[in-house]
Amino acid sequence: MTENDPQNNPVPGEQSGQPVTPAPHDEPSTPPRGNAAVSGEQVYVAPSPWSPQQQPQQAPYQQQYQHAAPYGQVPQGNTSVYAVPPQQQAPKKSGAGKLVAGVAVLALLVGGGAGALGGYLAGGGGTGSSYNALDAPKPAKQTGNAPAGSVESVAQKLSPSVVELQVSGSRGAGEGSGFVLSADGYILTNNHVVEVAANGGQIQAVFRDGKKAVAQIVGRDPTTDIAVVKATGVANLVPVELGRSDDLAVGQGVVAIGSPFELAGTVTSGIVSSLHRPVQAGGSSGDQTTVMDAVQTDAAINPGNSGGPLANMQGQVIGINSAIYSPRSAGSSGQQGSESGSVGIGFAIPIDQARRTADDIIKTGKAKQTFIGAGVKPAEQGGASIISVEPGSPAEQGGLKVGDVVVKIDDRMIDDADALIAAVRTRAPNEKVKFTTADQRVLEITLGGKDIEPK
Repeated sequence: MTENDPQNNPVPGEQSGQPVTPAPHDEPSTPPRGNAAVSGEQVYVAPSPWSPQQQPQQAPYQQQYQHAAPYGQVPQGNTSVYAVPPQQQAPKKSGAGKLVAGVAVLALLVGGGAGALGGYLAGGGGTGSSYNALDAPKPAKQTGNAPAGSVESVAQKLSPSVVELQVSGSRGAGEGSGFVLSADGYILTNNHVVEVAANGGQIQAVFRDGKKAVAQIVGRDPTTDIAVVKATGVANLVPVELGRSDDLAVGQGVVAIGSPFELAGTVTSGIVSSLHRPVQAGGSSGDQTTVMDAVQTDAAINPGNSGGPLANMQGQVIGINSAIYSPRSAGSSGQQGSESGSVGIGFAIPIDQARRTADDIIKTGKAKQTFIGAGVKPAEQGGASIISVEPGSPAEQGGLKVGDVVVKIDDRMIDDADALIAAVRTRAPNEKVKFTTADQRVLEITLGGKDIEPK
């Protein structure tokens, strides 16, 4: 299988993949080493636990990750990145209502029990006056703007720019999220959110004020799980402010906004849990459709959040929510559960990479993938082992040979094949990068670029 041919890769998150050791839906609590090939090269793929909402099963940490894709399309497998599972109709809005009703019943039961107990304890006292909160006057209404740097202020700034995307096609239907890039309708989202609508499907963008507009796919890239759509007949939309992802720090606060389980405009918060996390999601066994150099967060991300923004506390978008870790859940039949939710491990595509890809798509209609032209697999002692080199490729021109083990790219350590793929894809074509091999050779390679033309 070659990464140079993304057209043969199944739609991430839309097709049910078999759980693999490294897949996001798989159960491994300790992620296995990555096993994938480098972008633009033949790849040896091992099962992957990351699930970009139902993507391939070959992640560097053999865990299960799933795309957080459009609600209503639940991916199979171990990756949950916000995926829109094929062959599945999006659940009716009534589903969300039942959920809310169930929660209300629980609250009533708990509240009733607590009230009875409280009355019993209070009644044991004797005579005397008692304070009744119902008799107190209402406090003054809140005034002024939300404090700068608060979750509330981020939600106020960003919510008007977040869009719910309702998609449908011959392979199913579902919902996901996106955010406005331009006042005239360009919207950035995940490929796995809109992929089902490619080739004749339909996309409807629903804005915060309830207005709806038909949207068309401008371009998409399955290898990075990025897509751009354009809403028609709209004007004066509120674009987001893009931040940067190259200076993020573990522990800093972040806010996620999207439409989990059809609950549009949902705001959650958390921190950056880790950086440069190689995550492989989407596709079927043996494929490496999507490998992200992800920003890991504990902000709650669920199916339907896919494509929505992850923002810093200044309200600047620093990532696209795309996948979640999804431990395997078995039903009565012993089969893996078809729906999963947040367990506090979510993944976002760094905005620096997404920005470059979106710019290519808007200007040319196509995404450009960075590659070196070499096949890789995990090395037994750590690193990425080169198993093939294409004639005339950047890898060959730079001096890489079959049998070499890459352990570092510039100053970044390479632990496995997925880490190498992720590191290459986050760079821009024509960048000069230093590859360090296990035998301490340092090779300078000029990265190549090629247009992606998904089916």
